[in-house]
Amino acid sequence: MSDTSLTIDNILSSQLTLCQAPASSKKRVLEFIAERIHYQDETLSESDIFSNLVSRERLGSTGIGQGIAIPHCRLDGLDRVIGVLMTLQEPVDFDAIDNQPVDLVFALVVPKEATSAHLELLSQLAEKFNDGAFCQRLRQCTDSDSLYQGMLADSQ
Repeated sequence: MSDTSLTIDNILSSQLTLCQAPASSKKRVLEFIAERIHYQDETLSESDIFSNLVSRERLGSTGIGQGIAIPHCRLDGLDRVIGVLMTLQEPVDFDAIDNQPVDLVFALVVPKEATSAHLELLSQLAEKFNDGAFCQRLRQCTDSDSLYQGMLADSQ
């Protein structure tokens, strides 16, 4: 994958946007991400995705503060970047840098070799989630469709 012009709107699908997901722990959030990606593409191993996400979390929490986490990992055999956006029914402890529980999650699963694209997307996400008003709008969404539209609204 040599495309470095990846943007949030071309890696996120409405099927992988989930409003008020039920998750009681960080582990459950990561399991839920792996389940959803596998459900969308059965050629991808749910256990591989989950174990790669967990391995990345062991290096340091992807909770970036202010109730936001951007779990991410690389995956062998993947030919595209996959994004998963979720708001959680109840905030969960994510070992975030500010010790605040997380209720807004954007997961990124990228091909093993997609390093610059991966970093560019993480940077775009961090910038978007740094906007408090933007995050507040996402948290106020009551269904997955409005959450999906809300995420993409500012990225055109």
